[in-house]
Amino acid sequence: MLLQGKKLLITGVLTPQSIAYGVAELALEQGADILLTGFGRARSLTERSAKRLKAGTEVLELDVANPAHFPALTESLRQRWGRVDGVLHGIAFAPEDALGGNFLNTPWESVQTAFRVSTFSLKELAVAALPLMTQGGSIVTLDFDNRVAWPIYDWMGVCKAGLEATVRYLARDLGPKGIRVNAVAAGPLSTVAAKGIPGFKSLERGWGRQAPLGWDARNSHEAVARTACALLSDWLPSTTGELVHVDGGYHAIGAPPVDTSQDEKEESGQPPPTPSAG
Repeated sequence: MLLQGKKLLITGVLTPQSIAYGVAELALEQGADILLTGFGRARSLTERSAKRLKAGTEVLELDVANPAHFPALTESLRQRWGRVDGVLHGIAFAPEDALGGNFLNTPWESVQTAFRVSTFSLKELAVAALPLMTQGGSIVTLDFDNRVAWPIYDWMGVCKAGLEATVRYLARDLGPKGIRVNAVAAGPLSTVAAKGIPGFKSLERGWGRQAPLGWDARNSHEAVARTACALLSDWLPSTTGELVHVDGGYHAIGAPPVDTSQDEKEESGQPPPTPSAG
């Protein structure tokens, strides 16, 4: 199997709709041993999901905003496994005032929170796992491509752009140790996190019109999970610092398909149709 015997730490699992849950589920099917992380009140959701994945799956405490949790995580992993082969970083959060068209008014405190949780945590997680990745391995983060500005993403978009840069710098520094670092840029998926993004439904509806392969925000989780598991496996040994798109091809197309019939009518001198009053 693709991940037979691999020891994988998976963050970001809340409910079965979480992208990280799909990765964890497929990783188990492919022979991996997994540990999850959670903290605070949301940890009960992670523990419930862990039971659905596999009886006895442990959930380790990790609040990425608490620096003391990272060395404690290293020690917990050392005691349980002694090594780590792969890490999935599926953590992101931005306060409400950092999203939804409030870019110019967002205070630094909210930006700082978003960056620490969504971006800096990848570096911290990599450093925590590093002492146990003595045989090399793979670190994968879940991303939403932010090489362009989006109408609703605001400071989370800035944080994701920073996440992509962090992937490249980690790939630079960890490559000599045999550790690959990559990002999976998924299209919009229906998750608990997505519900907190103003205007997400509008983005979701329009995505499939531009993506040449089409896109289903409710049923594309498996495609993302397969890509993440491939990157966590040994099948892509020379791929690092990469942004791998799983978005139906949306990123490669400049605009959705256009209807040229109206242009032809205007060029021929025919008046455009009168809008219906109804």
